[in-house]
Amino acid sequence: MLIGCRIAAPGLFRTDVMHILLTAIGALFCASLVWFHFESVREHEPVAARRSLWLAILLPLPYLACAWLPLPGVQIVGWILACGTLLGIAVLLVPTGRPRGFKDEDPQRRVDERTIMFSRAALEPGSERFDEYYRTFPHHRENDDRFRSLPGLLGSDSGCAEPLLFAAAAASFGTIDHLAGLVDGEPAAAALDVDASVATRFFKGWARKLGAVDCGVAELKPTHFYSVKGRGERWGQPVESRHRFALAFTVEMDARSLGQAPHAPTVMESAQQYLASGAIAVQMAECIRRLGWSAQAHIDANYQVICPLVARDAGLGEIGRMGLLMTPKLGPRVRIAVVTTDLPLEVDGRRSDPTVLHFCQICRKCAEVCPPGALPKGDRELFDGARRWKIDDEACFAYWCSTGTDCGRCMRVCPYSHPDTFLHGMIRLGLSNSFLFRHFALRLDDLMYGRRPGRLPRAAWLPRRQGGSKNPPRAD
Repeated sequence: MLIGCRIAAPGLFRTDVMHILLTAIGALFCASLVWFHFESVREHEPVAARRSLWLAILLPLPYLACAWLPLPGVQIVGWILACGTLLGIAVLLVPTGRPRGFKDEDPQRRVDERTIMFSRAALEPGSERFDEYYRTFPHHRENDDRFRSLPGLLGSDSGCAEPLLFAAAAASFGTIDHLAGLVDGEPAAAALDVDASVATRFFKGWARKLGAVDCGVAELKPTHFYSVKGRGERWGQPVESRHRFALAFTVEMDARSLGQAPHAPTVMESAQQYLASGAIAVQMAECIRRLGWSAQAHIDANYQVICPLVARDAGLGEIGRMGLLMTPKLGPRVRIAVVTTDLPLEVDGRRSDPTVLHFCQICRKCAEVCPPGALPKGDRELFDGARRWKIDDEACFAYWCSTGTDCGRCMRVCPYSHPDTFLHGMIRLGLSNSFLFRHFALRLDDLMYGRRPGRLPRAAWLPRRQGGSKNPPRAD
């Protein structure tokens, strides 16, 4: 009898451990997916909410079946299932170090602002600037004539036109125009002696109080500046750097509004955040000038610097496949403004994160859903002396002129664009930690949200879509 107990006890112990282990794993998966479901409901993501609820029901079933049902061979299958799951989780959580060969490089030459699409769109046919530009850049004429034949950004005949929402966007852009006269000015006669650390801490904190998500300081480089001014009264004049430092900051774009991309709520939100960032920059520049130091705000349509490059070198993120700044908490779902100044500041410097570039390399969702196919699907290539992804800006802008909006599909589908919650923060931490986790997270994002995520439900306060063509351009 004693011998029988000694033989049976180890088997009983193994069965109890397996029972507890499988039940715990099943319960953990169920709880995590239910949590994901409610987060998705709160984020107005119906597809993710529906799929996570189904998975919360189905995924624990194999574990609970092996734990509770007296099936043939259940102990062997149960141990294999439990050990395989725990091993898989452990492998995903093991740090693998930073990937090699993924460094966002500096361009070796400056950009002529006259060549960017916004400057070319502002040229008026028959004007002296128009004729001068196409004498200098004749190869741009054919494509530019093509986008000029389209309804245009916020055009009443565009594919996604909505008069009420387009008027709201135009109001924001119009208000930005009124800020143009405030971006620069003469500083006070006497410069206040300010400690660099105190000034840096103050302006970063004030930027966040005014609505910025993040703020950093960069030491300016020649390639941060355009070579020639392409908009405004100084069109065609060389751009000269007269400041040493730059305060760069980001403001958040609403995820639900971007979830409507490429329809009108997106351009309304885009314009609003250009205005929000511009107002902060103008206010901060004015404050610095009152302290007796030179300062200039760089805001929408009044840039002398390339904001993503400055923000990257201020430690605010990396530049990804879509050519936008990829921030740690919000991905590309931000707008940027910059204040350049000679006020002494403490430089943050760049915080290189090759894991972001590696994820952009393997993801490609933005390129696959881009309506005009303007985003590259391949590897980074050499442009202006730096390896990067180069978008087809002419195709991108022509699509904007067709829809009447600034699209935003790339930002909508980017896995880094999910709201800055604890749940998504855990995923982002895993992305920065493990090569295998980045591949796993991409597949998980595809499973939950879809490889080509659709539009989110429109906010209740917005009117139903009215106006525009009956067949607007496809969003994917």
